[in-house]
Amino acid sequence: MQEQNGLDSRLTEKFLSREEIYPGKIIRVEKWQVELPNGGTAMREIVKHNGASAIVPVDGAGMVTLVRQHRAAIEKCTWEIPAGKLDTPAEDPFDAAKRELEEETGLQAQHWQLLTAMYTTPGFCNEKISIYLATGLSQHPAHPDTDEFLRLKKIPLDDAVAQCVSGEIQDGKTLVGLLLARQALSVRDMPLMGAGASVTRFSGPRPTCEPK
Repeated sequence: MQEQNGLDSRLTEKFLSREEIYPGKIIRVEKWQVELPNGGTAMREIVKHNGASAIVPVDGAGMVTLVRQHRAAIEKCTWEIPAGKLDTPAEDPFDAAKRELEEETGLQAQHWQLLTAMYTTPGFCNEKISIYLATGLSQHPAHPDTDEFLRLKKIPLDDAVAQCVSGEIQDGKTLVGLLLARQALSVRDMPLMGAGASVTRFSGPRPTCEPK
């Protein structure tokens, strides 16, 4: 580790100054001046984010609950694992995970396992998402935010993993979460294939876009 730190010191950029460009509700955009390892300077556009939590909820039959919603930035609807941003940078990601799971799906979990904490786009953004596996599920009323319009479905975890491989699922946190959940449950010897047909239901008003 000490050797690695020494090598990294030859790559490290030194922060010099910052200018806030946009103080948004979800993100803040800043312009940084940094000193390069060779002594030169450069400008970096940095997006600051509170961070987020995401959850892979898998029931005893091996069915995972996915959320479909419209993403304006890419102008399409996507299937994703339940997730949401931290209220503040200091919020415990585990507290946020429990809140977001119940808000979006109505599910509560008896057992939780941290699968990973990943940086989504470190080239320009500091967003860090903690991804949890949630099992021992029980159903309760969902209560999404007023600006959230969601469609939910349950499918076998293996089917969801196959959709990751085929490219049908393209959301980054969902790809990572589903693949790591499958690995974690394989180690536990829990069922991966769900029994019976997929179950779909709606949380909040029906969105205008329909899934593929």
